[in-house]
Amino acid sequence: MSKKKQWTVGFAITGSFCTHEKIKDAVRELVKAGHRVIPIFSDSAQNINSRFGEARDFIISMQEITGEHGIFTLQEAEPIGPKALLDVLIIAPCTGNTMAKLWMGITDTPVLMAAKAHLRNEKPLVISVSSNDALGANLKNIGNLMNTKDIYFVPFGQDDYQKKPKSLVAHLEDIPETIAQSMKGKQIQPVIRSPF
Repeated sequence: MSKKKQWTVGFAITGSFCTHEKIKDAVRELVKAGHRVIPIFSDSAQNINSRFGEARDFIISMQEITGEHGIFTLQEAEPIGPKALLDVLIIAPCTGNTMAKLWMGITDTPVLMAAKAHLRNEKPLVISVSSNDALGANLKNIGNLMNTKDIYFVPFGQDDYQKKPKSLVAHLEDIPETIAQSMKGKQIQPVIRSPF
């Protein structure tokens, strides 16, 4: 019986703070499956304290779960490309701001530099949407990224269609399977799922 392939997963985190606690379950599942998970922190994820918790506490927690120090700067993220450090990169949560910059080729945070560096190796980049304007100004960016080679999406839906009708959030429990399918060059389906 062949041994299951283990991956090096870049887990890039941006500033949708309401999802930070929830993504830990997906990270734990990936680590439990034997994958190496390297956290990559945007400037916002590193520095902004919110009603959902302190940035430093979150960073320490991610370091403890993964057993990795993580990537914090543009300089640390840049070698991901030339050294082919990752098998797959996921941005979870991926804010509307990050999606817009990713589509426009802007690399002004460690997460965006990691994405640019990783995509040059033609390996999968997975996006886990978390944006209050995903069905507004950012809808065009989602469409463009969805039609871009090597980019895959975690299934998503409206999280509060009455109070926030333009908001979308990914089904975070589907992160491990989305990654697994992306490693086969497949987009998990259905990608648009019922509201939460």
